[in-house]
Amino acid sequence: MPPLRHLVLISVAAALTVLFFRLWRKKDLLAVFQHGRWWLTWFAISVITMMDELTSIFYAPAEAFRFIGESAIIFIALTSILMRFLSTRMTEIAQILEHHDIKGGGVYSFSYLVLGPSISFVAISSIFVTYVLTASISTVSAVHNGLAFVELTPVQAMVLNFAVVWGVAVLNILGIRENARFTFAVFTFAAFILVMLLASGVTAVDGAQAEKISHAATGTFERFLTLDIGRQFGNIGFIIMGTASCILAYSGIESVIQTAGLVRSWTDIRKAYVFLALTVGIFTPLLSLLVLSSPIDARQYETELITRYAAMLNGPLFGLAVGAVASFTLVMAVNTAFVASSELLERVAQRYGFGWLTAVNKRHALYRIHITNALLYSAIIAVTSGSQAVLAEMYAIGLVASFAINLASLLIYRYFQGTKDIQSYYTHRSLTLLVFLVVVACLVYLAATRPYGLTLWATTTALFLFAGLAIARRRPPERSQLLQTDSPMELVAWLASSDRDEIHLHFRRPKENSMVAGGDTSHAYVSFYQPRQGIPPRVSENHFRFPSSPQRLLNDIRTIIELIRYELPHMGLTVHLGWPMSSWLDRLAIGVLVMNLMRLPRWYPEVSFRIEYDRKRPPEEG
Repeated sequence: MPPLRHLVLISVAAALTVLFFRLWRKKDLLAVFQHGRWWLTWFAISVITMMDELTSIFYAPAEAFRFIGESAIIFIALTSILMRFLSTRMTEIAQILEHHDIKGGGVYSFSYLVLGPSISFVAISSIFVTYVLTASISTVSAVHNGLAFVELTPVQAMVLNFAVVWGVAVLNILGIRENARFTFAVFTFAAFILVMLLASGVTAVDGAQAEKISHAATGTFERFLTLDIGRQFGNIGFIIMGTASCILAYSGIESVIQTAGLVRSWTDIRKAYVFLALTVGIFTPLLSLLVLSSPIDARQYETELITRYAAMLNGPLFGLAVGAVASFTLVMAVNTAFVASSELLERVAQRYGFGWLTAVNKRHALYRIHITNALLYSAIIAVTSGSQAVLAEMYAIGLVASFAINLASLLIYRYFQGTKDIQSYYTHRSLTLLVFLVVVACLVYLAATRPYGLTLWATTTALFLFAGLAIARRRPPERSQLLQTDSPMELVAWLASSDRDEIHLHFRRPKENSMVAGGDTSHAYVSFYQPRQGIPPRVSENHFRFPSSPQRLLNDIRTIIELIRYELPHMGLTVHLGWPMSSWLDRLAIGVLVMNLMRLPRWYPEVSFRIEYDRKRPPEEG
């Protein structure tokens, strides 16, 4: 080992020793007890999900190189930037879910909130396929990297794969607090070895590697910067192909929001994403650059590329150490899949009344869900014969599909709700739309070029839709909300009790209850709500709640007006609508509804209509 590299490694090891000594001594670093239960900290969530993001370095560079060659050196870095933009949108979703008193569930909970039950089953299938394949591909890669210098028969490899899956299942059955401690211990070991690997690689860069990196950058960016209009569509296709081929390098990003039910607040999710951006977001593209520019043939050593690179730098013993790190961290990626998928299945089971599936043991672990997951992961490994290439192709499409559903739900929510519900944290919608278009383009490319992934995703989606819609009809989760709904005749009875000649009817959004008066019986307040978002609390006797949806809101308003006119024809009626306080883009998005509301005076000329804003009250969207 050259003296310079030897000195660098000693310095890095000393700095890491001091850092982790302080971390291990810190109280409540991983979990805190509050409100009668244990909560994970943002750091614990970061470490658990990092095991998923970090371990992709052991298979993603080789997979990217297989499809786009040396351009993977540049595209892995560019994709990291895209993922950082995506992580801010995930943070925004976590804040919105908490605003609606929804803890955990990730893409499923958000798609259910915004798009309803049917589309949410598509989200379930996409994200669940992602977790199944995370566990499967990480298991296979763990065995290959850990035993990179040992010849295994297919039977021996399969037995080891099953041992990994069921060993992690047992770890999860022991409980999440113990899980976090064990994961942090693995993280400590992995940090030492991987940071020293990165330092060794940086000090070993020679002229040949620098020339290879320069050639890859020049060839890639020349295609970006060409001014030939006739080649622009081909260049866009090249960008999409490169991004889609490298997206596996950041496969754990969706797991953070999926584990939001384990932390106290959405701010912990934001901190976790920032931490991941400053660690994995820099480490992954930098190490990928060093490995793919090295003399090692990425095609020949596809399953143990990083291990071979470590052995080339510092000898076989260091290669064995990196192989051990690969195995441990990849096993922890399987653990991340267990944790995140258990949160997903728990939310689905709770919503549709499958309490038997969410039973917990003495350590509050969802042991039945963990056993179910272990059976599914084992089945996928057996069906694919433990092939990393096949698993990677199947994995990518489910991952990107979940990204697309998340971003589509966020765009729909923002354009219809504005920033009313998320004033503490929100992102730029135009940039969200751009990221969404890139993700959808990647999804189309992957669907066209990954037949295994497309087949699995389509099949799983069809099964979830068939089973889910049947369950939703028999066990509608909105039943408890609808049972609390007021009757239109209750509204009429209340108005009939008024001793005045004029009735005042105020239509309000669910969150505008602060504007509800309590004493005047000539004023009634009606809140329309979507059952899947929960019924708003009744704040006074003259406040009435009715289920509705954006598609039938106008008809529901007309139904109430016509009922009052029919039952109380001798009384005058004044209808009050709140002044729209959202941005012009929000009002444009609901322009059809506003245009129809403007037609109400034509339909009911005997009724007075007012769109008003009271300066004495806090400004709200109406």
